[in-house]
Amino acid sequence: MAKNIAEQIVEMLENANVKRIYAVTGDSLNHLNIAVKKSNIQWIHVRHEEVGAYAAAAEAELDGFAVCAGSCGPGHVHLINGVYEAHRSHIPMLVIASTIPSDEMGMDYFQETNTIKLFDDCSYYNQMITRPEQVQRTMQTAIQHAISKKGVAVIGLPGDVSELNAEEAPTSTQIFKTNPIIRPSDDELKDLATLINENKKVTLYCGIGASEASAEVIELSKLLKAPVGYSFRGKMAIQPNNPNEIGLTGLLGFPSAYHAMHEADLVILLGTDFPYQKFMPVKNKIVQVDESPERLGRRAKLELGLAGDIKQTIMALLPMLKEKTDADFLNEQLAFYEKVKENQLEYVKDFGKEDAIQPEYVAHTLDRLAQKDAIFTVDTGMCCVWGARFITGTGERKMLGSFNHGSMANAMPMAIGASLAHPDKQIIAMCGDGGLSMLLGDMATIFQYKLPIKLIVFNNRTLGMVKLEMEVGGMPDNETDMINPDFGLVAQAMGYPGKNVHKPEDVENAIKECFNHNGPYLLNIFTNPNALALPPKIEFDQVLGMTKSMAQLMLGGKMDEVLETVKSNYKHIKGML
Repeated sequence: MAKNIAEQIVEMLENANVKRIYAVTGDSLNHLNIAVKKSNIQWIHVRHEEVGAYAAAAEAELDGFAVCAGSCGPGHVHLINGVYEAHRSHIPMLVIASTIPSDEMGMDYFQETNTIKLFDDCSYYNQMITRPEQVQRTMQTAIQHAISKKGVAVIGLPGDVSELNAEEAPTSTQIFKTNPIIRPSDDELKDLATLINENKKVTLYCGIGASEASAEVIELSKLLKAPVGYSFRGKMAIQPNNPNEIGLTGLLGFPSAYHAMHEADLVILLGTDFPYQKFMPVKNKIVQVDESPERLGRRAKLELGLAGDIKQTIMALLPMLKEKTDADFLNEQLAFYEKVKENQLEYVKDFGKEDAIQPEYVAHTLDRLAQKDAIFTVDTGMCCVWGARFITGTGERKMLGSFNHGSMANAMPMAIGASLAHPDKQIIAMCGDGGLSMLLGDMATIFQYKLPIKLIVFNNRTLGMVKLEMEVGGMPDNETDMINPDFGLVAQAMGYPGKNVHKPEDVENAIKECFNHNGPYLLNIFTNPNALALPPKIEFDQVLGMTKSMAQLMLGGKMDEVLETVKSNYKHIKGML
């Protein structure tokens, strides 16, 4: 019996080593679903397509490529947030968007959406299959775009087309995973070497693009006596075994990295498209090296911009450099970093109190008790802050989050993808109460597939980052409070243990119990809603804004909240100003 188009697509996905498709089945996707059932690919039935897209994004970030799907209309729209996340994070992912019958297109048919318009802003390739002879060429091209350009490819697939008989294409059907060596020219490297040799104080700042060059970054920093800062996405690869690391900067970072970048004569940006201009130095020389030349110079004024793979670039550069002998600048930055870390531990030592447990203490305890190769997922907002500051890179750990798109609710869905792709790893989802409640339904997916995910809820009963944003803007927080369900009971209703933790003295044993449980487990930890996450450099207008908002809260009669905020953060405020 002849293959239909759905079966042909699934066969190509098998040949591309796809293991799973994350989707909610229905009408136009049904033929693809049945084709998957006959194959070695697993159909992961999520409750919400956004969860499926996030889960696929996590799997793709860990393993190089993944697939999600959504059926016509609402299914497409539900996918969008997770698709944006993958594309903005440069993660290779294929989206199969099944559509209404092809003869109804343009007729305002039930559940009709225009996939070309809808996905155009979050994909590198976005085409509709309408004829059998297109299938293999379009699929091959889509996957080739996703893995080569590092982003999303979208295939529109009308339900009636998926059941047509397949035809063989005369072009290639295999996928070419190329690995070219890309580095600056010899003349460009000489210019960079001259610049480095001429400047006394050098700081390296590394992003996710330097993650495969950890050893080379360490060698370069030792040669130049250069402190090494990093972005959040670069942390897990750049921090481990690096004697010259001085933390991360940006909204979630430490003053040590900020200080080292601003005090240097020369800052070298390696594989980072760090987005926050306000944290970039403006009075010293900056060099940027990135594999994508279109990113050069869009965050800061550059002395030199070079295109190249970071590992290959450093390897070619090292023989051209003179070893620096003066380590005073490096030693000053490392000493400052030690003071910053001591200050951070003040929050760990202060456990908090009942129903106001310090989140820093919780994150530090997670870090201490987690396995050395654990995979962490973090919700956008305060969980990102605690993950950035307290989860330590070991060289084997991974941390996933919505670091570019900045969407809420990503931690639990990403944990699903990570757990399915790596069932042998400990998966820890650091969830905000706001994030978890946004996509609560897919806690059932965790039970359905028996995924041993550990959900750690930082339950501060508020949209913490939004509250902080309003306060530094001089506004009293409004409508940021969360009246939550009992997440411990919700987990139990979903089929696995859930435990509420109200007292700080119970945190460590509760985390141990959670980690030791063979299966999914949820810890609902009642953290301090007034714990703040202040950036490494506080501007005067931010101080003024906080003062205004505190005054407005006092005038509004909320003295208790003002006092709790000051008491919870006096160490942090003293250390940052």
